[in-house]
Amino acid sequence: LVSPAVFPNSQADAMAAGATDLLAQARVCATLEEALADTTLVLGVSARRRDIVTEVLTPPEAATQLLTEAQAAPVALVFGNETSGMSNEELSLCQGLVTIAANPDYSSLNLAAAVQVLSYEIRQAWLNHPVWPQPELDAATGDEVERFYAHLESTLVELDFLNHGSPGKLMLKLRWLFARTRLAKEEVNILRGILTAAQAARRGVPKGGNS
Repeated sequence: LVSPAVFPNSQADAMAAGATDLLAQARVCATLEEALADTTLVLGVSARRRDIVTEVLTPPEAATQLLTEAQAAPVALVFGNETSGMSNEELSLCQGLVTIAANPDYSSLNLAAAVQVLSYEIRQAWLNHPVWPQPELDAATGDEVERFYAHLESTLVELDFLNHGSPGKLMLKLRWLFARTRLAKEEVNILRGILTAAQAARRGVPKGGNS
């Protein structure tokens, strides 16, 4: 749960249909970035197809990806709030978009229904395939990727490539670009090494020297 209005919540307990143990185990985070810090695969659920996302998955496809990646590291399925769903900024923390093939005239399901559909598909996939292969990619965690984005933004601002006052719009597009590739740990280290070298060159620091 990310910044819930009220939690614990007696109304939630009443609607849990006996599954209050799950509510008791719920982890509460102040931000979505905090919630996703140790994950290596994050899929967002939205009824709206976003032009900037290339990989759009069905619920069964999402279940397969999540269960495969979960053999090696924590994964996450992100749902937006009941009122407005997921923002582009929230979706920029995800590597893919999951949509449910509902009636186009009534495409927006309520939050509980969407969670039930995805939970069902994940359980069915698990029951049908009790043994899952290890993922091939040694993916970077959410925290490692966020540190890379912070390093990228500070470097591009320093190089005057980004507007100092409002770097957000272009950074959002750059986030989408890298999210589509699913960065590996080694790739993040290489990219951050390039950024460090660019910063040193900008500051006139000789190679191997100190700033």
